[in-house]
Amino acid sequence: MDDDEALDAYSTIVVRVAETVLPAVAAVNVRTAEGAGAGSATVIRAGLLLTSAHVVTGAREVGLAFGDGTAADAEVVGSDVLSDLAVLRARGRTPDPVPLGDAARLRVGQLVVALGNPRGLAGSVTAGIVSALGRSLPTASGRVIDEVIQTDAALNPGNSGGALADSAGRLVGVNTAVAGVGLGLAVPINATTLEIIDTLSTAGRVRRAWLGVAGSKVPLTPEAAAKVGSATGMQVMSTVPGSPAALAGARPGDIVLSIDGTPVFDPTGLQRVMVEGAIGRRMEMTVLRGGALIDLVLEPEELRLG
Repeated sequence: MDDDEALDAYSTIVVRVAETVLPAVAAVNVRTAEGAGAGSATVIRAGLLLTSAHVVTGAREVGLAFGDGTAADAEVVGSDVLSDLAVLRARGRTPDPVPLGDAARLRVGQLVVALGNPRGLAGSVTAGIVSALGRSLPTASGRVIDEVIQTDAALNPGNSGGALADSAGRLVGVNTAVAGVGLGLAVPINATTLEIIDTLSTAGRVRRAWLGVAGSKVPLTPEAAAKVGSATGMQVMSTVPGSPAALAGARPGDIVLSIDGTPVFDPTGLQRVMVEGAIGRRMEMTVLRGGALIDLVLEPEELRLG
């Protein structure tokens, strides 16, 4: 295949994705108490759209505008700042939804297409590759979003909430941040985020458990690593007074190895365990303290934001 043929094949894929996905991508205009904002959203089910939580934070009014001229008001059905995802319900007709893909199947170097409304330029399409996988994106809450997709497809303000699609026209990510020129980040569509989207669509919010412990990933000594079967653990840096972790006897310097039988090697691993089902349930947290393994019994509470 010569260069011209390769370019034609590349163009054919991008054009096909644009023609398939772009009709379902809306420009989002938001009015808050502080003023106006804008972003993008993608139809994922009849009347339901997926966007970024930060696009609709504090929204009093939400308007949608599609490429075919269709316009509709919308309401925020549910929003989750910890995953930076939000679900909107349109008060009117919407185009056909975009099929959902699985970001867990993406590979570095794979072609992806970003669609949205950067800087108010409706119906914009850029293409690039998956530059990296498994990135972590800190949020304003202090927690991180896991498994973030890094792409070099050009993103600009207004792309937030828009679609990141694979070559088959499936939604594999929600564009959420611009970290620099040629460095865009997207929240993945995978098993975890699909659960979040379903919960937001039905319950309006995602409940998570909380221990009240801050920690960091640390290497273990060879002796400790051999004992627990891991080279790293999460060292407790501090605990909130009166929190479940403090009441259970966790101390700064403890190295958390597992909770409820699930290995915990870093703060992200702890976040994965703190799901709705852990709220109010007694469980054991195994820590390494002074070379000895100690089991602490604790009962996580519901995480309250703000």
